[in-house]
Amino acid sequence: QLQFVESGGGLVQPGGSLRLSCAASGFTLDYYAIGWFRQVPGKEREGVSCISMYGGSINYVDSVKGRFTISRDNAKNTVYLQMNSLKPEDTAVYYCASRRYLCSDYLSDYDYWGQGTQVTVSS
Repeated sequence: QLQFVESGGGLVQPGGSLRLSCAASGFTLDYYAIGWFRQVPGKEREGVSCISMYGGSINYVDSVKGRFTISRDNAKNTVYLQMNSLKPEDTAVYYCASRRYLCSDYLSDYDYWGQGTQVTVSS
């Protein structure tokens, strides 16, 4: 059984922070690139950030640059997304996904997906 478990979502006021975690079960993340994606009802799922194997390459969508930080801890088989200065437009269900070995811009390239965690930014 291969799966991700996302956690850390919740309700936060604008300007607040959340740290999302993506823990892998059934496989190790060492040789995988991990991406974070988000989706709101009626909208297409979009890529937020990705970190490659060993963390050699990292990218972010323009709207979160300077506010979000992706990182990985292979010893814990977990990838994190630190989200600061949150805005209402960040409200979405956030998903993590993996592929070998480098990041991709295409959702279809990712093989394993988590079930998502809700992030709501509201005053």
